[in-house]
Amino acid sequence: MRTRERGLGLVGLILVSAMVVALGMVLMRVVPTVIEYQSVQRAAQRASQGGTVGEIRSLFDKAAAIDDISSIEGRDLEISKQNDRVIVAFAYEREIHLVGPAWLVMRYSGRSK
Repeated sequence: MRTRERGLGLVGLILVSAMVVALGMVLMRVVPTVIEYQSVQRAAQRASQGGTVGEIRSLFDKAAAIDDISSIEGRDLEISKQNDRVIVAFAYEREIHLVGPAWLVMRYSGRSK
């Protein structure tokens, strides 16, 4: 009596491997943008301690130089005042080329607390 074998065949293994590799490639490109977003958030928080608009932009640019932030600059910040607190808001996009005509667009926005 023959027992029926169960499991993943060669074609299934190749397809699953291709999907894992593709997902890994996308993650390798997305993770640095998330890390940069976290750096921008920290820099905006530190910059909100400044007194004038020029000082806030300068503090952000200095933090951006230290943390290697290239997606946004101090002049791109939206600075406002709310109940005697300075609020530093930002919004930017990162485009990640995947393959051929396919692009992944990441939109990031945030503000100081």
